Amino acid sequence: MNHRGAILNAEPILKEITRALSDCGLEAILVGNAAAALQGAPVTTLDFDFMFRKTPSNLRKLKALARLLSGSILTPYYPSSDLYRLVADERGIQLDFMPRLHGIKSYEGLRSRATRVMFGRYSLLVADLNDVVRSKKALGRPKDRAVLEILEKTLHEKESS
Repeated sequence: MNHRGAILNAEPILKEITRALSDCGLEAILVGNAAAALQGAPVTTLDFDFMFRKTPSNLRKLKALARLLSGSILTPYYPSSDLYRLVADERGIQLDFMPRLHGIKSYEGLRSRATRVMFGRYSLLVADLNDVVRSKKALGRPKDRAVLEILEKTLHEKESS
């Protein structure tokens, strides 16, 4: 996977996020447009979305991650959602952590298809582009439908080569 050209400007932030995830021991899988961009899709995003296992231990690790990144955890749609948003306003970082992802049956399945991408000496699990497409189709929001053609074209090109 050649991610250098696709998301070059976000690389310093991704290095920092990947190091912080490793330092606090939180395993999470990058999903959404950031994952698609790392796989060569010409899409952009202002945040990073992750799927994780929601356990008491991982929620503690998420709080530790927020401390490492000098951010805070918000639950913007509480109680109707399990979304945990880590925001570090001074640095413009927004990370969304979700225990469930539309169109994805399990964390374990998503993980088995994910790829490890290195950022410095730390690796980040990145969702397979098929899973990103599946999730966006299942969500069906206008902003997700807007990028589906681009993602499917990138997927077709990857499968053809």
